[in-house]
Amino acid sequence: MIKRIRCFALFLIGLAILSLTGCSVLETTNELVTGVGSYFLGGEDNKEPPAELVEYKKEIQIVELWSENVSEGEGEEHFLNLLLAISDEKALVADIEGLVQARDIKTGDLIWETETEYSFSAGPGIGEKIAVLATTNAEIIAIDIETGEKKWNVSVSSEVLANPVVANGIVLVRTTDGKMIALSRDDGSQMWVFEKNVPALSIRGTGTPIVVDENIIAGYATGKLLALRVIDGKSGWETSIDIPSGRSEVERLVDLDVDPVETNGSVFIASYQGGTTSVLAVDGDVLWRNEYVSSYTGISYDWRYLYISDTRSHVWQLDQRNGASLWKQDELFNRRLTAPVLYSEYVVVGDFDGYVHWLAGSDGRQLGRIKVADSAIEAKPVVVDDVVYVYSKDGTLTALKANLF
Repeated sequence: MIKRIRCFALFLIGLAILSLTGCSVLETTNELVTGVGSYFLGGEDNKEPPAELVEYKKEIQIVELWSENVSEGEGEEHFLNLLLAISDEKALVADIEGLVQARDIKTGDLIWETETEYSFSAGPGIGEKIAVLATTNAEIIAIDIETGEKKWNVSVSSEVLANPVVANGIVLVRTTDGKMIALSRDDGSQMWVFEKNVPALSIRGTGTPIVVDENIIAGYATGKLLALRVIDGKSGWETSIDIPSGRSEVERLVDLDVDPVETNGSVFIASYQGGTTSVLAVDGDVLWRNEYVSSYTGISYDWRYLYISDTRSHVWQLDQRNGASLWKQDELFNRRLTAPVLYSEYVVVGDFDGYVHWLAGSDGRQLGRIKVADSAIEAKPVVVDDVVYVYSKDGTLTALKANLF
């Protein structure tokens, strides 16, 4: 009991320090998954362990087409947003040590490699023949996709953890101090800045904005979803997705760190603790809320359904029309699943132990799995031409394909 009280005191001191310094981080993925409050309010350690993998009848054969250890990745101790991007038959990756590579997506062969002096924290975001990356020192770097040559670099106000977005001749950058910055795609010059206050305590990370028609749509740590005009950054509409509630600061976390997605005029967004919501893209009017499915990883969709890995690593299929749950896969509980990606009639997720799992799109049952790395997979897998590409935290890049037995 004394040990628990001491831990709780340290926890309160930590919260006070965060409030005084304006820091907006919770540094570990374990905290993101389980919530830091449960440890201090229950037994000595209330965190439930990840589910053990169980044997089941394999219904598909997963084939590894190629695998390369392409970089240092981001390392297990860091919580960054280094992703895999694919453009013009090239797989682009970057690591925390400043290396950027482009590889042939069919063979894994190296096309070009650029070593820089930067420590990358997010990206690459791609578009219009450039790849854009962010650094831990609040810099934005643009690289030519064809050659790997640096085109320009600029400094911004603070660290960037959201993937940069290239669209409509601009580069959109979200900084951890609450700013949305529009830079010229050609030379990186600043076009406009939008700023919104950040809570004293929030989940480390920010969602990547999306561009819908003439608007930029992004979620914030205040629980609000905003639309800004692409041309000048002026506010279009604002909608409250989740409202802070609870006794502690941890209970009041309502971060919208999931990247919003849009289809057929509807925008879908999930909150860290406040469920999943659908709003109209044109004005932000709320269409429905499902308060039971919260997430910090991401959402995928097809013509009718949404697919979400929630904060407990349950995978859900929801109806786009009303948010109703159609199935839930809970056998991968607490395995820190990535956002799901759709692959033919399958749903694919990676986990904390380097496994990639195939689920049936019809009912969520497990169909097959393969271990591709000795480290966590946090980046959402990418599907191109019936091949799944997976990038792990240790820098392993793998191409996979599934066949029926």
